[in-house]
Amino acid sequence: MPDSQPQPPHSSSPSGASSAGRHEGADLLLCGARLTDGRTVDVRLAGGRIEAVGTAGSLAAGGTRACGARVDLGGYLLLPAPAEPHAHGDTALSADADGPLPYDPRDVQRRATEAALLQLGHGATALRAHVRVGDVQGLGALAAVLQARRSLCGLTELTTVAMPRVLTGVAGAEGLALLRDALKMGASVVGGCPDLDPDPTGYAEAVLEVASEHGCPVDLHTDATDPARLARLAAMAGGLRPGVTLGPCAGLGRLPAEVVSRTADQLAAAGVAVVCLPQGGCAGVDRKGTAPVRLLRAAGVRVAAGSGALRDASNPVGRGDPLEAAYLLASRYGLRPEDAYDTVSASARAVLGLPEVRVEAGFPAELLAVRGDRLAGALSLAYSRIVVHGGRVVARTSAVREYCNSAAAEELGLPRQGRGQVP
Repeated sequence: MPDSQPQPPHSSSPSGASSAGRHEGADLLLCGARLTDGRTVDVRLAGGRIEAVGTAGSLAAGGTRACGARVDLGGYLLLPAPAEPHAHGDTALSADADGPLPYDPRDVQRRATEAALLQLGHGATALRAHVRVGDVQGLGALAAVLQARRSLCGLTELTTVAMPRVLTGVAGAEGLALLRDALKMGASVVGGCPDLDPDPTGYAEAVLEVASEHGCPVDLHTDATDPARLARLAAMAGGLRPGVTLGPCAGLGRLPAEVVSRTADQLAAAGVAVVCLPQGGCAGVDRKGTAPVRLLRAAGVRVAAGSGALRDASNPVGRGDPLEAAYLLASRYGLRPEDAYDTVSASARAVLGLPEVRVEAGFPAELLAVRGDRLAGALSLAYSRIVVHGGRVVARTSAVREYCNSAAAEELGLPRQGRGQVP
């Protein structure tokens, strides 16, 4: 089995400095990368953007200005970086906790920071963290995740979703007050789980009203087992900007096909996006199955894929890996590798309101290099990765596969990234 562990970013430069230590405006040349269309190119980054893309060797040839640092991407496939649209910063990495979930602010901040760095190592240069507000934690967990966000500035882009438990009836007054306070503190998305409120429709109405007041996006957790409720939500959400997202909607996959088709048309018409969780669900929603991704996409619904629980009580083995989510959509749910990767890259970025990324001049330098030469192979064996955020290398994971010496290995020339002696 490959041995994979994070390693510090490294690149060559005249001064020998690591690219991770260079400021965002410094130039960086990515040499010999392969693109999904089969071309091998050099890519020059400057000021946090892609400045030029040329044939391999052309950007380093005489006549072009010197680059501050170079990274050799020979043997790597260069892709737009993934984004994580559905993380849980306050509960991540808590599966081994004894007793109730620890909500000490320092512990939440530590776990949220570590989780974001793990997902950055997988390639996600932006993530949306859903954080509960109210109950025993009040606004403490949100404050801790916001502090983690500040400490991660320059490494990854973290946004937060405030998730109150109840918003209707007498108990809902406190939830509404906390929700508005959360937005004042720095939460940028209004969220929650209508399925847990005694009045799910009233809950959704309250969330949409607060979002409209503050000009915020909406991101709601729902299993989506009630098509009538979804139809009402779509009718209310239509035209709301900057947008409404639902997830994980696994219950749609258990409804009759004609009902799902009608619901998908309603969501598409309202511009409501769906974030599915092929690696498993999260607290408050069913973990079984995933949303009917192909049917939703065929109806015109924007579908992104998230990771959901990252080693918490809902999924103690959650990996938080966007490429695994894409792999599962391709291997289990029949998406083409290109479409599966779109759910964790272009569509995920769109759900988060981030600008589009292409490996072309003028686009943001948010990139992921994966060892391999085809996307299908990269999704299958995505062990070695180099992550670029804001135009600089911010994470590197290297894997080495070795076989013991044998005539078969020598004769067949089995591909290996290392040639050490294996006993």
